[in-house]
Amino acid sequence: MSKLEDILQNEVAAEIGAIVAEAEAKARTIVETAMANAEAIKANKERQLEVERAAALRRAESAAELLLSQARITARGRVMDQVRAEVLNSLQKLAAQPEFAAILQKLADEALQGVGKAEAVIVNPAHAALLSGWAQSKGLQLKTDTTIRDGVRLVAEGGRAFVQNALSERLERAWDALSAKAARAIWS
Repeated sequence: MSKLEDILQNEVAAEIGAIVAEAEAKARTIVETAMANAEAIKANKERQLEVERAAALRRAESAAELLLSQARITARGRVMDQVRAEVLNSLQKLAAQPEFAAILQKLADEALQGVGKAEAVIVNPAHAALLSGWAQSKGLQLKTDTTIRDGVRLVAEGGRAFVQNALSERLERAWDALSAKAARAIWS
């Protein structure tokens, strides 16, 4: 019986070997599939992280550009405020110059054309002497008002209407156009 036993043992060993080989093959397939899946998941996550990183970088760049743009706008606004202040300061200094008498008379002539028949001209007390001869020649009463800085106010007959013509007010009315030209001159 020993031969039979040996044959049976060999057959059992062969079957066990086949089962083990099949199990090893299945295990290898499972491991290879798991490894491939893991690599695919890893690659997908890496792509996803790269996309997220690129999007975060674009957002950061956009935010930086926005901050830079805001800083430029703020700086330009400050410069334009300084330009405006300097121009107003220059106009105030002009009011102390000898040639201001001729400018004041021109402003008064323009205002007189706008009001038609006038009864009085009002100026800053510091400029009354500069316009007294003009007021007399036009037959107008000369009055003073400290709120008028660099121009004149002509009051129509009856006192119901007036026309004010001052350098600083002209600057205010024309500031949008002038500031645009100044901005182009400064930053172009």
